[in-house]
Amino acid sequence: MKEIIKLLRPYQYIKNVFVFAPLLFSFSTDIVLILKTVLTFILFSTIASSIYIFNDLMDIKEDQEHPSKKFRPLALGTIDTHQALWLIAFFAILPLAVALMFNITLFAILLLYFSLNVLYSVQLKHFSIIDIFMIAIGFVLRLFAGAAVVEVELSMWIIIMTFLLALFLALAKRRDDVLLSLKGKETRKNIDGYNLEFVNAGMVLMAGVIMVSYIFYTVSDDVIARLHTPHLYLSGFFVILGIMRYMQITFVEERSGNPSKIVLSDPFLQVTIVLWLLCFYIIVKF
Repeated sequence: MKEIIKLLRPYQYIKNVFVFAPLLFSFSTDIVLILKTVLTFILFSTIASSIYIFNDLMDIKEDQEHPSKKFRPLALGTIDTHQALWLIAFFAILPLAVALMFNITLFAILLLYFSLNVLYSVQLKHFSIIDIFMIAIGFVLRLFAGAAVVEVELSMWIIIMTFLLALFLALAKRRDDVLLSLKGKETRKNIDGYNLEFVNAGMVLMAGVIMVSYIFYTVSDDVIARLHTPHLYLSGFFVILGIMRYMQITFVEERSGNPSKIVLSDPFLQVTIVLWLLCFYIIVKF
């Protein structure tokens, strides 16, 4: 059971909090909508686990060469291929079946997410740039899943910023792969399409565009009219602080290989995110 839990990667479920964004920014306290979003989070997490297992199955040889991924159950051999296939089927079919009964739009989004990630694991992850775009699309699909169950329309701003933030995190992850390749540990077939100069420039570009996009969002006429405040730009302080901290982790501490674990383990980032949420809520409500 311990090895199965490791294979499911529950720490990665933090990525699925993006399904709560439409509910959060709608400022709804409807308990029914909250429960629907929680169920969506569970379904997305479940189907994501099937993808993680499938990806590990496809990457056994590469993972065995990786300094940390070599301890994954399939790379170690503590779970065999036959068991992995049964787990993939269970954790893919179950959420799709529940979503089909619950919300047809959510079912379509989960099916698209699963299909794109299978394509990613089989082929698309071997193409540089396309691989990080596929990761970013996955985050955007989480937004659409959350919006489908609370029945709100996503603004262009939240879609743009989520896509850019996901690209930023994906580039940081690739930077870790580049550093490993420089040490003679090539863990990805597409790593030849990246180098430190390219990844560093891409991250700096994404960081700048994210911060500017957020400021434009906070001062846009439609947001001011909808949220009834011209002062939302003040919350941008914490957005800039969070981006700068993540860049410090990436460029100075050189430990950007696992964004989920960074968010779950870094107190600086955690406090910054909480303060941003509090600042955003206080400005809008008071």
